[in-house]
Amino acid sequence: MTGSDGPHREPGSDVRAAGSASERAREEEERAVEQALALVGGSDRSSRSDRSAGPGEPPSRSRDSRSHRDEDLDAAPSSNTHADRSRDPQARRSSDPHAHRSSDSSPYDGRDDDPRDGRAAPAPVPGSEQPPLPDRTLPGGPAKTSPPPPSWDRARTVAARAGRGGPPATIRLPLDRAPGHVLAEALGALTDLPSFDTSAMDGWAVAGPGPWAFEAGAGLLAGRGPAAALPDGTAVRIATGARVPPETTAVIRSEHAHVDEARGLLHARRSVVTGQDIRPRGQECRSGEQLVPAGTVVTPAVLGLAAAAGYDALPVVPRPRVDILVLGDELLNAGLPRDGLIRDALGPMLGPWLRALGAEVSGPRRLGDDAGALRSALTSSDADLIVTTGGTAAGPVDHVHPVLDALGAELLVDGVAVRPGHPMLLARLSPDGPYLVGLPGNPLAAVSGLLTLAEPLLAGIAGRPAQDPYRALVHAEVHGHPHDTRLVPVVHRPGRAGGRDHVAPLRYNGPAMLRGIAAADGLAVVPPGGVRSGTEVEILDLPWAPATPWTEGCFT
Repeated sequence: MTGSDGPHREPGSDVRAAGSASERAREEEERAVEQALALVGGSDRSSRSDRSAGPGEPPSRSRDSRSHRDEDLDAAPSSNTHADRSRDPQARRSSDPHAHRSSDSSPYDGRDDDPRDGRAAPAPVPGSEQPPLPDRTLPGGPAKTSPPPPSWDRARTVAARAGRGGPPATIRLPLDRAPGHVLAEALGALTDLPSFDTSAMDGWAVAGPGPWAFEAGAGLLAGRGPAAALPDGTAVRIATGARVPPETTAVIRSEHAHVDEARGLLHARRSVVTGQDIRPRGQECRSGEQLVPAGTVVTPAVLGLAAAAGYDALPVVPRPRVDILVLGDELLNAGLPRDGLIRDALGPMLGPWLRALGAEVSGPRRLGDDAGALRSALTSSDADLIVTTGGTAAGPVDHVHPVLDALGAELLVDGVAVRPGHPMLLARLSPDGPYLVGLPGNPLAAVSGLLTLAEPLLAGIAGRPAQDPYRALVHAEVHGHPHDTRLVPVVHRPGRAGGRDHVAPLRYNGPAMLRGIAAADGLAVVPPGGVRSGTEVEILDLPWAPATPWTEGCFT
């Protein structure tokens, strides 16, 4: 009931209202303290929140709260920021038409999502040196606190060690099938190279001091049997590669010789040095000498050396066999994106990329969001490695973790402290079964997973030795994540005016973007906190380089 002077107030109502507001403020403060303690101490945040909620109030959702100050601290200036800052995972997925589901769900802009449940990460506790521990809620199961993800370096070490878990198999392949494989054994010379003294030039084989008498005729040709010893004071025509007669002093090039046909004498236009233009037996190698070590990739040059040394077949490690499983009902195989559907970028990209890493790859299988189909594909595969795309989070249709749990798989890496790509994982389906690398669904995040986990794993399986990392100057300030490593596409640039060669970061480096990596020579490994211009950073080379320098202008 109201009167002309406003709403009716009972006596003491203002005091009770003030007291209620004060009580609510104290309860909110207590909940905030409970959440902070849970983050630091690793306690069950949901149970603490439920206990701190007042009568009739819903439990506090600490993981969905993040202050603007924390966003500002984490954010890196970028043109990739989405305007939609919704904390709802479905809203975030639909806001970016280029992103695959269940991945780094937005370009790096300070809104780093929990890799396991698709919700916003909790705000860091002031003064805490460690990032908060994420929860992973499996569909149909209780929430559980996961350990912090390993560092990028540690994850790569685990993947490389897994690939080297057992002695590599050895097969013998004929030379025409060996290129691209890795030598299982050191390649030793089966004979001296060259196996006899040969002429390095077309000209004259001479013995003793000149001038030299000669007889007209074709002389000595390559591929002929041994000739008789050459007497002192005589000469004979000889072709490149021909066997040098015994007692030969030197070979005189045709252009350095003067032939006196009338008198039948050969004169040298230059001084003659004993042994000149003769390739002596064993000059390149002696029989049994190691030519190339085990672990060497059979390139065309290695193939030619092996053939010259007498090999008809080579002992090599079989190429790792890889199956690709593309997950997601929202993916199109052809045409333009439409009606909430997007093109599958990873299916076409992963096969050639994995082949460039030395693997034999089957065509991608598109399973959609079907847990049964995923389980069947995993249990029926005879590959050495299975690569999945998307589904590594814990949304309602992210089935990778539940299926791996159901199969009793061993999780070797479950998330990595790297951006983009932190929801990646590495698992072993059984002690004798294949490995699985789960890639995030966003394209650049998937590339990060390839280079972080798949590349060192495949190198180990194929018997390739670990590559020594190298560093290069970066000519620009590169912003970093507060706690995680960042992988940033870069392009090599030559030094100017005597300066050192360097790399320049490329602009389009959001998790859902391929424009930057398509123009890149490699990825810069940026440590937490970022680097200043002129700092050396580790570089991950791509298996190829751009054919033309079209990376100027808008890419840098």
